[in-house]
Amino acid sequence: MRTTTVSFFGHRQMKAPLQTEQNLEKIISHLLQENDFIEFLVGRNGEFDQIVSSTIRKCKRQIRNDNSVLIWDMPYSTAEYRNNKRSFLAYYDEIEICEQAAAAHYKVAFQIRNRAMVDRSDLVILYIDHSYGGAYQTFQYVKKIGKKHMNIAESDDSFSQLYHFPFYTIP
Repeated sequence: MRTTTVSFFGHRQMKAPLQTEQNLEKIISHLLQENDFIEFLVGRNGEFDQIVSSTIRKCKRQIRNDNSVLIWDMPYSTAEYRNNKRSFLAYYDEIEICEQAAAAHYKVAFQIRNRAMVDRSDLVILYIDHSYGGAYQTFQYVKKIGKKHMNIAESDDSFSQLYHFPFYTIP
């Protein structure tokens, strides 16, 4: 069985959250139907991350719940996580702490974690609509290393971009 890993990055605030959620629902539904097993890697640091996580959970309930895992990838442990571990484990299938990021200074930990997530991924789905911030820096890294990606902020029909990426047939 082949595991496909998909990571998500986007700005903390978005211009069209409802449209983005609808696009994500189509994309995630397609991924669930077309892949043997999927690791969905997410952060938890803004509006885009929250929409991604809730959409993945919704699609897993409606489409298929036996071939995927929703993983919250943290740059380091926080008091909020330690104090609410049970609640977080009830929401996410798994929670990981990026070792390289946890060992680094907190100001660079997010970028280290983001790069580790990108390196691990077969496909990166982004919401980038301006050229500054951590999500944009991650987008630059994605392009630099030639990782398969789609920026759902660029098009009203992001779902059609999936057909340009045969990521689920990678040996």
